[in-house]
Amino acid sequence: MGLNDRLSELEDRIGYKFKDISLLKEALTHSSYANEMKINKKSDYERLEFLGDAVLELVSSDFIFSENPDMAEGKMTKLRASMVCEPALAYCARDLDLGSYILLGKGEEATGGRERDSITSDVMEAIIGALYLDGGLKVAHDYIHRFILSDLENKILFYDSKTVLQELIQSMEYEKFEYVLVSDEGPDHAKVFTVNAVLDGEIVGSGKGRNKKAAEQTAAYEAIKRIKK
Repeated sequence: MGLNDRLSELEDRIGYKFKDISLLKEALTHSSYANEMKINKKSDYERLEFLGDAVLELVSSDFIFSENPDMAEGKMTKLRASMVCEPALAYCARDLDLGSYILLGKGEEATGGRERDSITSDVMEAIIGALYLDGGLKVAHDYIHRFILSDLENKILFYDSKTVLQELIQSMEYEKFEYVLVSDEGPDHAKVFTVNAVLDGEIVGSGKGRNKKAAEQTAAYEAIKRIKK
């Protein structure tokens, strides 16, 4: 599939047709690809990411302020931080399969950049910036609400799963909890870690991830769901 076809496919996923398709391409272009292709440095996603970050902060702040009329400023700040942090945006990017559309240089591709949270979260923000420039605040607002602010209760539970699980265990009469590394497979640049959450000798959750922390997060999320049942 050619680049234009892939851009069109992503437009369908996003639910918006760009008037200036070059903005979407720029939002997907990593600096490693721009360097390899000898594209002007301004043609990678970093400037759009800067703009998208600001738009995301505005829209998410408005959402939290409107939905939580009695919430104190400190709690609103903490909630916003959990919603727009790197792991949260990378989680949302996976729902769009955004990693498969990113334009990467060969070196970055070989070291697993397509699945790296730091890159996919940046591209998520860059797309917001591109949408804002191409269609205005309303278009960016709708995208953020659809792909970042939807199903928020479960997403926040996932983002904070390790903390939530620790608090849950402390409130109950359990003696020992630990994360146990089961395996780490694959080449160094593309390892997959498997971790079990073990409570009093019983496996209550299992997770996989590109690093131990990500695997533990998924294992904690699965454990929370099981314990609450």
